[in-house]
Amino acid sequence: MLKTLKIILLVGLSLINGDFDSKKLNNTPMSIYDIPINSIDGNKINLNEYKGKFILFVNVASNCGFTRQYKDLQQLYNENSDKLVVIGVPCNQFGAQEPGTEEQISIFCSEKYDVTFPMTEKISVRGSNQHQLYKWLTSKEINGRKSSSVKWNFQKYLVDKDGNLIDYWYSLTSPMSSKITNYIK
Repeated sequence: MLKTLKIILLVGLSLINGDFDSKKLNNTPMSIYDIPINSIDGNKINLNEYKGKFILFVNVASNCGFTRQYKDLQQLYNENSDKLVVIGVPCNQFGAQEPGTEEQISIFCSEKYDVTFPMTEKISVRGSNQHQLYKWLTSKEINGRKSSSVKWNFQKYLVDKDGNLIDYWYSLTSPMSSKITNYIK
């Protein structure tokens, strides 16, 4: 009886919130590969294309003290492109440090840091408008591994070759840190 009531409540709340997913009824985490997101130039990113590779998601900002990490993110991507994709996720929620448009962000990243790894549209990584990608990355109920909250720009989330969350690291952790690279080796 209690389980039935929980299912009814879950379905009702999901319908109200517009995020109904039958997989949640079975406590099966939704796959990271099912999440829709657009690239910085407005095209759809098909995360299925990255099955078999590690994915490092990083919320990025152009005017942050950690912005110099773009250099290390690009180096990590270049050195491991056969088994890793880095995905930059612009976000303006921390100190308003990513105020530009997608076009301005794209130009900044390519001209200043020679960024060639994929970049998404500018999204919210926390709060009431949190993008579905970051709901997955930060919720154990969805990712099946662990919960977290995004504290600042350049927080990193690593997903394994099968689409499972491995771990996350705060801004102070360099993209080239052994904490990250040991998983990729």
